[in-house]
Amino acid sequence: MTEMVYGSNPIRVTEPVIPRWWRTIDKWTLTSVFVLFGIGLLLGLAASVPLATRNGLEPFYYVQRQAFFGGVALVVMIAVSMLSPAMVRRLGVLGFAVSLLALMLLPLFGTDFGKGAVRWFSFGFASVQPSEFLKPGFVVVVAWLIAASQDVAGPPGKSISFALTLVVVGFLAMQPDFGQSALVLFAWGVVYFVGGAPMTLIAIVGGIVALAGLVFYESSEHFARRIDGFLSPEVDPRTQLGYAANAIQEGGFFGVGVGEGQVKWSLPDAHTDFIIAVAAEEYGLILVLAILALYGVIVVRSLGRLLAERDPFARLAGTGLACIFGVQAMINMGVAVRLLPAKGMTLPFVSYGGSSVIAAGITMGMLLALTRDRPRGQMSDVFRRGR
Repeated sequence: MTEMVYGSNPIRVTEPVIPRWWRTIDKWTLTSVFVLFGIGLLLGLAASVPLATRNGLEPFYYVQRQAFFGGVALVVMIAVSMLSPAMVRRLGVLGFAVSLLALMLLPLFGTDFGKGAVRWFSFGFASVQPSEFLKPGFVVVVAWLIAASQDVAGPPGKSISFALTLVVVGFLAMQPDFGQSALVLFAWGVVYFVGGAPMTLIAIVGGIVALAGLVFYESSEHFARRIDGFLSPEVDPRTQLGYAANAIQEGGFFGVGVGEGQVKWSLPDAHTDFIIAVAAEEYGLILVLAILALYGVIVVRSLGRLLAERDPFARLAGTGLACIFGVQAMINMGVAVRLLPAKGMTLPFVSYGGSSVIAAGITMGMLLALTRDRPRGQMSDVFRRGR
């Protein structure tokens, strides 16, 4: 009787979170990430044992830590991938603010672990590299600013994003960490370009970067040594680049065999920066091509899904995240084959490192969240809202 008088309230049927997540997620990208992590554990079984032996630790100490941090990274990735674009934006802004503050405190409380660059906070049982967590948050903040600048009476987001980029690059250069500085500049350039901005400012930034590189070459022994080593026509076989180049040549097409590689006994960073040399020596070109294909699937699939995205923020942030993920992998492998100067950059989900793998999990979680299938309505709705 009450329903006849007042009417009945419509019952809204909502799909449970997990089934909706599984239905809308890009399963090719998700599978590629898990396969990359599995390959990283496989290579860690070979690459990290010599280091553990030299440090008087259990043979699989670093593998166990990689499995733990990788497991945390995958859980974080799945959790973040369930967020909406608005929640991704909030998480990115918060993460960027905390990471930038940590980056500013590095000169006072950071350590270099004897590597000549103050990049880490050491807590005894573990260390944290703030720049790794800064990158995904930076991309999200820049995308938010540039997307907001496209609104009527919106803020000068492009100018603010450029000023913010200069601040971040300045603190990274103080460490010094020129590899991460270049990656941050690249990320800003991608988001700026996709946002429809003119190329003039990007060209000016390119000129400033070239000039800054010349200044640092003259003033920084650390920077000059890496550039000289890269430009030298002769590769010293006793350097990391020399060992890596020889390992890649020895591996050939099929590799020398599981556990038979020798480069892991000579390279101090075989489990991190030069993990691809271990893969090439023991498993050959086949595994290297498989790793390349997996990164290609992640980047191409993500960019393809973002082409249909109508939310400017989601499109810009997703493009930036996909590009820095792929370019970081390209830089790591480019250094190993001497196409690029040494950068000290890990291979996402494959190299050992707690900060790097968890930060990669956050990055990929944000990218998966932004590329999920969502109701997009009709194109006529877009024009109707614009009137």
